[in-house]
Amino acid sequence: MIKLAAVLISTGISLAAVAQSSVSGYVYADVNGNGKKDKNEKGIAGVGVSNGQDVATTDASGKYTLPVGSDNIIFVIKPSAYTLPVTAKKLPVFYYNHKPSGSPADFKYKGVAPTGPLPKSVDFALLPGTVLKDFSSLIFGDPQPYTAEEVEYYAKGVVAEVEGIKNMQFGLSLGDLVGDSLDLHSPYIDATQKVGLPWFNVMGNHDMNYEAKADSLSDETFEKNFGPANYSFNYGDVHFIILDDILYPDPRDGKSYWGGFREDQFRFLENDLKLVPKDKLVVLAFHIPLRGTEESFNMSHRKRLFDLLNDYPNTLSLSAHTHLQRNDLFTEKEGWLRAKPHHEYNAATTSGDWYSGSFNDKGVPVSTMRDGTPKGYSFIHFKGNQYTIDFKVVGRDPDYQISVYVPKNTNGKKPTTSTVYANFFMGNETTPVDIRFNGGKWQKMKFSKSFDPYYVASMVQWDYADSLLGNRRPSLPVESTHLWELAVPRNLKPGQHKIEVRAKDMYGREFTTTQVFAVK
Repeated sequence: MIKLAAVLISTGISLAAVAQSSVSGYVYADVNGNGKKDKNEKGIAGVGVSNGQDVATTDASGKYTLPVGSDNIIFVIKPSAYTLPVTAKKLPVFYYNHKPSGSPADFKYKGVAPTGPLPKSVDFALLPGTVLKDFSSLIFGDPQPYTAEEVEYYAKGVVAEVEGIKNMQFGLSLGDLVGDSLDLHSPYIDATQKVGLPWFNVMGNHDMNYEAKADSLSDETFEKNFGPANYSFNYGDVHFIILDDILYPDPRDGKSYWGGFREDQFRFLENDLKLVPKDKLVVLAFHIPLRGTEESFNMSHRKRLFDLLNDYPNTLSLSAHTHLQRNDLFTEKEGWLRAKPHHEYNAATTSGDWYSGSFNDKGVPVSTMRDGTPKGYSFIHFKGNQYTIDFKVVGRDPDYQISVYVPKNTNGKKPTTSTVYANFFMGNETTPVDIRFNGGKWQKMKFSKSFDPYYVASMVQWDYADSLLGNRRPSLPVESTHLWELAVPRNLKPGQHKIEVRAKDMYGREFTTTQVFAVK
């Protein structure tokens, strides 16, 4: 009892709370993989288990005890030396839904059915694995199909390209798994499982129960289909924390939603991080990006989050939601107090610009995003507590990282406003981007706060077509955060001219591309 008290006190759990109502069980090594704790299968010590707020660690026999109420999801925090079992559809098995009375029955989309009395022992099976210092993961932003037809676009346009991919430990979708119709969660799961990887999921604002009168109830259908909206796990030297950062209804006016966190989520973060060594890389994944204004995100919550991470020199945030791509660096100006900026990767989406635009040769909308970023997905490669991110454009070679816009023909006999634009999809305002003409001297391009001209051209063709084009018109353009420009030189002779553009990403890797245009 003394040992148990020490564990509970260290994680902020009171003995009084345990006495009122508690859950206990074992975390064990499932050597034969049958999902049951057999007599010869040993418990695992020192593993975190949470009720969504408190975090307990298992004792020498693998046993944990946690307080539990009438609406909790109990989950294990996977250690690096083990892997999680998965369902037939590749969803990780790591939680127990405890809702004796079930979710509210008046919701349009069903939540968790009544689970009945709490089992005597809630056990979690872990499969023996290997601690990988180096590993990779596959990242999807906003699949977001609104119809069964768009689920097919997602399956044919994205999933098919990575089906059976090797050398990836897991996949992760950064919210808006579907577009409001939560009965599409199941088709989304069916499509995604064909990738063949264990697949984790983040909750998005389009995955919510809109009938909810309290934010704590807005994820009832998500919990039925995917489990907890807030959880964590470990791979190698990386600790991943998944969070629902959507407050719904918006506490300011009871309408729409707001970016931020509840107090119980902050308690989970505080207790979870107590078990994470300071030399680990902490990766947070949520839907709404931290970059924005008070209108879109509660800035006091962002500051609290930054304060909790202050002792960790290696951090990364992943988000989606915007249907753009950004690499934002937070500094003291934004409340980040470490010398090394905090990097948030606001990932491109697999639905692109909501499945808009013309169709490609597979019958899938091209759906370029409003900042000129093509529809795509990402790989994150981890080496110890460091990482690199690779963006992959759907249907293109991996080395396609820069699009160059230049008029096909320029009048060399008269003054011209012709301009070269380079869109380096993984860049930001600090990225060095250079250009040269015909193998000459490299020149720095100017960062451009403007619209991507390729995107504008693809949009306006819908307005000037003689007849209605198929599918949906692309959205209005927005200012790109990774666009550069330079005027076409006026001293070029008539004929063909070659442009070369090079850019260096935040990891020091150089990318180049070429383009040819004519002067007449």
